[in-house]
Amino acid sequence: MQHVLRISRKIDYGLRAMIYLASIPQDSVVPFREIARQMDVPEDFLAKILKTLVDMGLVKSTRGPHGGYALAKTPVEISFLDVIEAVEGPVALNVCLDGEDACGHSTSCTMVSVWRQGQERMLDVYRQAKLSELAFKPADDGQIGLVQLQLQATARPPSI
Repeated sequence: MQHVLRISRKIDYGLRAMIYLASIPQDSVVPFREIARQMDVPEDFLAKILKTLVDMGLVKSTRGPHGGYALAKTPVEISFLDVIEAVEGPVALNVCLDGEDACGHSTSCTMVSVWRQGQERMLDVYRQAKLSELAFKPADDGQIGLVQLQLQATARPPSI
């Protein structure tokens, strides 16, 4: 059986929300329930994630009956890595790379350079991936989001 390095649900949901916000017009705000519905994210969990993203300066919130959430920066200014680190903190591929020498062997370990190189390549990919590149394009009816895209995919007539 293959072992998979996993991204947490918190990171996944945070990225989904940010991609959704990158997909709406810049002067719009969206209620968190709409983000949750469109991106298939549990509302309670999303509320906590959005609070973190607001606290980290990536999202702004507006209160009131017409309130909601919007990006605090332009989508081109926010990377995949910005969202990951805002939600979970700094990324370390292995404990020996977290700056604290957790295993106690990093000074003599022959694997450290491989882990470090792998981490730098991974982080570079995440740094270069901007929300502007990942934003959804609106459907013909103006809707955006994973739920909408899934509905459209199942509604297409079969090709002959």
